[in-house]
Amino acid sequence: MAQKREQRYTILVADDSEMNRSILRSMLEESYDIIEAEDGLQAVAVLQQKEQEISLVLLDIVMPNLDGFGVLSAMNQYNWIDSVPVIMISAESTHAFIERAYDMGVTDYISRPFDMMVVRRRVINTIMLYAKQRRLAAMVNEQIYQKEKINNLMISILSHIVEFRNEESGLHVLHIQTMTEILLKSLMRKTNKYQLDRETINLISNASTLHDVGKICIPSEILNKPGRFTDEEFAIMKGHSQMGADMMKGVPFQDEPLVKYAYEICRWHHERYDGRGYPDKLVGEDIPISAQVVSLADVYDALTSVRVYKPAHSHEKALSMILNGECGAFQPLLLECLVESSDVIQREMAVDTITKGDQRAMENTAAELMEYEELSAADRTLRVLEQERTIHRFFTAVSQQILFEYTTTPPMLTLSPLGAQRTGLEETTVDPYHNEQVKSLMDLDLLAELAQLLQGTTPEAPEVEFDCEVILDGSKRPVHITGRAMWSSEDPPQYTGAIGKVEEREKKEDAQ
Repeated sequence: MAQKREQRYTILVADDSEMNRSILRSMLEESYDIIEAEDGLQAVAVLQQKEQEISLVLLDIVMPNLDGFGVLSAMNQYNWIDSVPVIMISAESTHAFIERAYDMGVTDYISRPFDMMVVRRRVINTIMLYAKQRRLAAMVNEQIYQKEKINNLMISILSHIVEFRNEESGLHVLHIQTMTEILLKSLMRKTNKYQLDRETINLISNASTLHDVGKICIPSEILNKPGRFTDEEFAIMKGHSQMGADMMKGVPFQDEPLVKYAYEICRWHHERYDGRGYPDKLVGEDIPISAQVVSLADVYDALTSVRVYKPAHSHEKALSMILNGECGAFQPLLLECLVESSDVIQREMAVDTITKGDQRAMENTAAELMEYEELSAADRTLRVLEQERTIHRFFTAVSQQILFEYTTTPPMLTLSPLGAQRTGLEETTVDPYHNEQVKSLMDLDLLAELAQLLQGTTPEAPEVEFDCEVILDGSKRPVHITGRAMWSSEDPPQYTGAIGKVEEREKKEDAQ
């Protein structure tokens, strides 16, 4: 039986002194893989490409181009500091330097000259501590995810029993859940009146799937009648609200918020803002916001879905009927949310929402994990990110186009393999604006014009087209550049770089 290969951890040593790097390498390379960086910019570039592989950074303070504190700023900006521990090794031993380093997230601080045994022991302790935290994070992550998945599964099973009796597809329940979430998020952005947060929205959205659970008690011949109800039949049908609420009253754990919201929704999701709903004819804000939102979602989905008694209306027709009051009165602020979220609702309802349960569970898992700072770098999240990076690297590698990516912080240009081959550049170039080889490929005025075009875009219209000449395969060639500026989600948004492709054009004399 083959022995399990012992895991080797990777350490990034960032120090401008070749002698210091050599000393640290000789001390550690027997047990660890070592990557060296000659300054802060190189260190950030390595982290940007290989963050998932690096288990520890040994960082000097005083370095050219970008010092150790600049590296720590970048690590905080990109949240690398949460998953990659840093030991600062420096001759700077003043209290202010050390305090600033700890404030910026370093795990340990070693003053030069250092003792070999001390360095080795602190490196081992730090790497092992973070490895244990990652294992703990993975365990908690899995437990949270399974809890979320089981909760959603149980609710889904119960709600689909209702759908089965109601001879509907099962999508109605998921549509209500999705639309409830969209409307609540829109409402949260517009007002703080209802004290909505991520957890509350998640609970109400889950509880919304039980809105028609009382229909279990309605006779099938009434529930699935294709024509209009008689007055007696309609009275029986309306009883499902009270019956659903009574079921929720009989559920254990009455103090649980999910049960509370499920009760509100079951009982009052047919109430109307003007008091003309049922069963209690509540008016205005006497109707809990959970029931108000589900009521609006229920009406919209009923209008846009096929029923035994009617065809489906279009999205536009449904909105028109709701806004014109043809389906009863709703809170004006909620109607604003409906209009403002119209495009999102139409897009979400058009896709196969059967798959959304697991997606929502994963999103909620990630959000819940973020509440625990020490677990924010959970293995599941890291694996997903690494998978995305692997996919990106693969498609870039096999692409037969000149692709580029530029980031402002750190200033770095990354080319596809074909792009690097045809320009003669490395695939990654740090601080490209001050790189002589980069500047020799393209007229500097044209480069500045392209940069100005990209920076002059907006998040809503980030694309640019640009024609110029670039040195490819050793000669100047006309090219067409298609670029897309990248903007942060801050308010106001900040320009963070660009991505794009370079396509060679025919020379005019060649085209004739």
